[in-house]
Amino acid sequence: MTRGPAAQGGFPRRTCVGCRVRTAKSDLLRLVVVEGVIVPDPRGRLPGRGASIHPDLGCLELAERRRAFPRAFRLPGPLDTSLLREHLEAQGSWYQDGRTVSDV
Repeated sequence: MTRGPAAQGGFPRRTCVGCRVRTAKSDLLRLVVVEGVIVPDPRGRLPGRGASIHPDLGCLELAERRRAFPRAFRLPGPLDTSLLREHLEAQGSWYQDGRTVSDV
């Protein structure tokens, strides 16, 4: 049985906490929690346990409805998603179906 990147198609894969679809890490937005607030980490450099989500408001709403963020981050209680929501709304015109689109 082959394991590692070769078995997965040659690229790292992650699961979206909203829709639970497993896809390429590059198609997802990494998130971390800083003082109870979910912070987008597009460069993937912030310390701490990360979670991934499609850069789509629909996946954010699914994750909120399913209360997936506390489980994904292994933290108790509700977490503030306002900063993440603002980020996704601002980036909404740049993303479509998890892929970056040009404004041409």
